[in-house]
Formats: sequence, C-alpha cells, structure tokens
Amino acid sequence: EGSSFLGSQTSGDKMETVAATLREPALQQTLPAGVGFLHRGMVDADKGKIKDLFDTGSLGVLVCPVDMCWELQSTAHLVVIMGTEMYDGRERRHVDIPIVDVLHVIGKASRQAIDRMGKCVVLCHAPKKEYLKKLLYDPLPIESHLDQYLHDPFNSEIVTKTICSMQDAVDYVTWTFLYRRLTKNPNYYGLQGTSNVHLSEHLSEMVEAVLGDLEDSKCCQMSEDGDVSPLNLGMIAAYYYTQYQTIELIASSVTAKTKIRGVTEILAASSEFSMLPMRFGEEKALKILARNLPYEISTSSQFNEPNTKALVLLQCHFSRKSLSAELREDEHFVVKGSISLIQAIVDVISSNGWLKPALAAMELSQMVVQGLWNKDNVLMQIPHFTKEIIQRCEAYQSEEPIESVFDILTLDDDVRNDLLRLPDEKLADVAVFCNNYPTVDVSFDVQDPDDVTAGDPVQIAVNLEREVDEDDMDEEEMSQLGIVSAPLFPGEKREGWWVVVGDTSTNTLYSLKRVNLHSKQKVSLEFLAPEEAGDYNLTLFVMSDSYLGCDQEYSLPLSVAVGDDDEESESKEE
Repeated sequence: EGSSFLGSQTSGDKMETVAATLREPALQQTLPAGVGFLHRGMVDADKGKIKDLFDTGSLGVLVCPVDMCWELQSTAHLVVIMGTEMYDGRERRHVDIPIVDVLHVIGKASRQAIDRMGKCVVLCHAPKKEYLKKLLYDPLPIESHLDQYLHDPFNSEIVTKTICSMQDAVDYVTWTFLYRRLTKNPNYYGLQGTSNVHLSEHLSEMVEAVLGDLEDSKCCQMSEDGDVSPLNLGMIAAYYYTQYQTIELIASSVTAKTKIRGVTEILAASSEFSMLPMRFGEEKALKILARNLPYEISTSSQFNEPNTKALVLLQCHFSRKSLSAELREDEHFVVKGSISLIQAIVDVISSNGWLKPALAAMELSQMVVQGLWNKDNVLMQIPHFTKEIIQRCEAYQSEEPIESVFDILTLDDDVRNDLLRLPDEKLADVAVFCNNYPTVDVSFDVQDPDDVTAGDPVQIAVNLEREVDEDDMDEEEMSQLGIVSAPLFPGEKREGWWVVVGDTSTNTLYSLKRVNLHSKQKVSLEFLAPEEAGDYNLTLFVMSDSYLGCDQEYSLPLSVAVGDDDEESESKEE
C-alpha cells in the first residue's frame, strides 16, 4: 500500500494536511506515503518539520545525503547506504565517500532505549566489497593534517605574540596531536627516522617552510637571528579570520585604479570559496547563467572551478536571478562569507592610501547585503518593489521627484497606496524597511584648523547620531536599532559605517575608521597633513556597509601652513 511507511498512529489524511504546509513540491507527494527527504537547498522550516515527523515515528523512511548526516540527530533501526561514491565536479569524476562519513552513518543504526540491535546495509560496487569490509572491521587510525594547515594558526599566534621566534614555533608544534603522531606513523608524515635527531630536523624544516611562506606573502617578517614579527597584512588576516593566501591575493591584485568589477573578481577568487561543492551537471547550468550576466567570465576560467562558480553566484545574487535549491544554498554560503572578506579588502586598500578602490569595495558590501547592482534604483531595496512600481514612482508628477527611501515615507497614504498597489501584509514589510532605513546626522570639527602645518598630525572629531525618537521606543525596540532589513541576505546583519577622509582629486585616502552605530557615536580621525603647504579641498565620507543610497559626503577644506623644518631650510638657502 502507499501508506505502508506511515507510523501506526498516523493517518494519511493527517499527513496530507502537514504536506500542504511545506514549500517543497516533491515532499507534498511523498509525505502521505510515509517517505520524507532532506537536502541542502530546503528551507529551515521544512527541514525541521521532516526531522520532527521522523523522530516521532510518523514517517517510516527518511532519505538524506551523506554530508548532512553530521547535523542530523535522528537514528533508525535500519540504515541503508546507497552507494559509497559521490561526484566531485572539481575533478569531474566520482570519488569515494570518506570512510569517516560512512562510519558515522553506520552509527545511526539502532535507536537508544528502543532497539536491542541495529542493522546497516551498505550497497557498493562489488570489487570494493573486501576493501570496505577491512576498513569497517579494523580499527581506523586517526592522523593529523595540521602540517597542511599550519600557516593560518601560525599567523594568528605571531600576531598575538605567542610565537616570536622559530624556536617558539617549534615549541608550539610540540603541544599538538601532530607531534604525538609523528613518531607513531613516520611514513605517513614523511619522516626519515624516529630518533630525536630525525624528529628535530623534520620539525625545523616544516616550521621554516611555513614561516617562509608567510614571509613571502608579507604576513610576517623574519630576522637573521630567527626572530619573527607580524606585518600589517598578517594582522588583517588574523583579525578577519582570513586565509593568508587570500590576503596575499588581495594585496597583489588591487591597484589604485581598481573598480567595483575588479574588487568583485578579487573577492570571488578568495581561497575561502575554494571548498564550494561542484555537483553533477552544475558546470552546464553555470555556463547558461553566465551568458546573461553583466561581467563576462574570462575565457581562461573553467566552470568546474569553485572560484568561477563563486563569481557567477555573486552576479546572480546582484541580478536577483532564480536558482535551483542547491545553487541557492551555495549562493547563501558565498554571500555570508563575503562580508568579512570585503572588510579585509577595504583595510588592505586603505593601507596603500587609495581612496577610489576603497569606496568601490564599500559599495560592493552594500550590493552584497541588499542583492542589487550599484547602478540599480535604490528603491529596489524595499521589499516587494518591482520594476513596474519603480516606473510608476518615476512617472509620478510632484514638486519633489521620488528618488529615495525617504521620499516614500513623505508621501500621503492615498498617493503611496496608488503607486505601490500592494496588499496590507506586504505594505507592512515596506513600512518596516522604511522605518529601519537609517537617517544619520553627521557633524565634524577639525581641531585647531588655523594651526595645521605640513607633515603634522591633523585631528578631526566626527559625531554620528541616528534620528530616532527614544521616548516613544521600549527596550526591545531600542535593542533592534541597527539590525539591517535585507530580505535577500541569509542571516542577521547589523549596520556598520566607514568614516573616511580623502582627496578625490589625487585619489588619496588619509584616514579611515569602521564603527557600529546604535544611536550615537563619536569618532576621532587622525592623519598627517600633506607635505606641501597650500589649500586642500578634502572630503569626509560616511559610508554604510549595508544600505544603498544613504551614504553622505561633506567638503572638508584644509589650509596647510609651511612647517618649521621647511622654514628653516628656506632661510638657510637664502
């Protein structure tokens, strides 16, 4: 019967009622038969319901991909492993599922306090049967792979001053599981012998190679005596938990003329995205998606490479293209991982003193959070706004054109309803976004503006204040201040602001600070005045990392007088 997999206490009618509440069409067909399934692209609500139904015995069968079993708490009397291979798009072939994953799935067999025993059936290719039996029945040795991933831990420890010399680095390794396994399985780690001399030589070579790589990538500096000190790039990598290869890539790729497209390509090439899965058939799907994207994919790029996939998914996010469930899950991974990487890019660019590339990276952060291109109408950020609504707003004749989110707020209710033509529940979403859209008052003051001399420090006090009526807000509403309204961003995001002082005429960035604004924030910027005396027209930028269209810029005139050293040198020349 079709209902043979339903629990004994569950009726088919009840299961059909539950199935109607799910967003997954295929589940609506399989659920009344007592069969559920999970996959990466499912919404969390559907996942939770299916897990609960299986755990309570309403469903008799649960189908799940092997990589999701680690986050699944459910157990069963019978577990069936349908094949021990999976497709790897990066290598364009099927590869063996890691034996650790297979053992973990086997461990799902037998329900605690219910079954006296559990059963597991492994279906595999016949020639692999004896090989799998040996792996399953014999103890599985656990080895360390830290030697392949030492660079980033070393960089973090160098920044925190835990490692200050090569000897400190060797001592650090002696406290790890890797050190314990070196002499137990020397062939696995490439040791020539197990004596103290061999072990010491192997550790020294390994540490020297890792520190050499970090030095080549300009993350640290080594002296002839073996002392190690952190450099700026290493500090940025440690602060943002960024891989050292990514920071090296950013530093070597960005230039004074880099625009948003260049920053996007650098972002997509980050090592953090190299672990994106490549599934069977995705290469063709990515090629089709790439045909209609604003940024053409380089002819040298391969569509089976994760970083090419990341670039395509980022552009699909900005273009708001509909994707398959699996690609949408990958898109969420790329979007969430991009925020800290963009902040690292901004810091690397500011270290070089380039203004325009830094502003481009900040605009990219806004694009990532809102899922829009920077050339799109800023009203498209508002939930449920379509191109038709935008056209009606642009065609509306009034004293002030409707160009920003603030203009939507100032409209009369009748006019707004006529332009938007949305049901009440969608209008409520629009109201929430518009009320959360930040209105920030900016004031600034240059300390001793008449006493600025060439090459001397200049201090600017900047005050940021959000326009809110705190008297009409309770504690819960106050705690929600600063939470970004971004329907297309996966997860919660809080506002961040960059306060920048630069000279647009020379593309020079003088000072930058990133702050979190709740209701009020005071920022102190300090930089060295230009070396040449004269009048400068600098600009103060206040840039959001989350919203398009709310950035502010102010003219900042600065008169730089001749310094004492310059006066002395001029008098000597006379």
